[in-house]
Amino acid sequence: MNIIKTKVDGVVIIVPKVFGDTRGYFFESWKATACREAGIGSTFIQDNESKSCFGVLRGLHYQAAPYTQSKLVRVVVGAVLDVAVDIRRGSPTFGQHVAVELSGENKRQMFIPRGFAHGFVVLSDEAIFAYKCDNDYMPSAERGICADDPALGIDWRIDREKWVMSPKDQALPMLANAEFLEIGK
Repeated sequence: MNIIKTKVDGVVIIVPKVFGDTRGYFFESWKATACREAGIGSTFIQDNESKSCFGVLRGLHYQAAPYTQSKLVRVVVGAVLDVAVDIRRGSPTFGQHVAVELSGENKRQMFIPRGFAHGFVVLSDEAIFAYKCDNDYMPSAERGICADDPALGIDWRIDREKWVMSPKDQALPMLANAEFLEIGK
């Protein structure tokens, strides 16, 4: 695995070694020892998968303490623009984001530590998105930030009028009005 550090501390891109031939391909999508060596110490307890069509924007989501989650995200089929926003109060990169295209073709993954809001938009006709979490989902701890908050400056690469969002995601607050996380929570 090749680990690529990003401009925001803790968020890394994982590029697996893919072995392909006429039969297809093989790669290790998770290897605890390699990830620990790269500073990813999360113990994942749950795997999730979603299927979405073009323009679906999910996020930006996070959970309040003590239910914060680290995530390791990837795309099995299709392509998405995946985004992680630093919401750790006191962080030198508070409010900054990392955006990366994840696809079934490039097999890249993004590790998102606790203290980040997360979301993605589907760039292909459809996408199957898979991710690992290191804490249980807790509905009462659900929080989020408006995906098109100008303070975030995220280029989602799809015109706003083509977004397909849930009513809940459409009603998320701007960063200035969101509940932030303290570093270390």
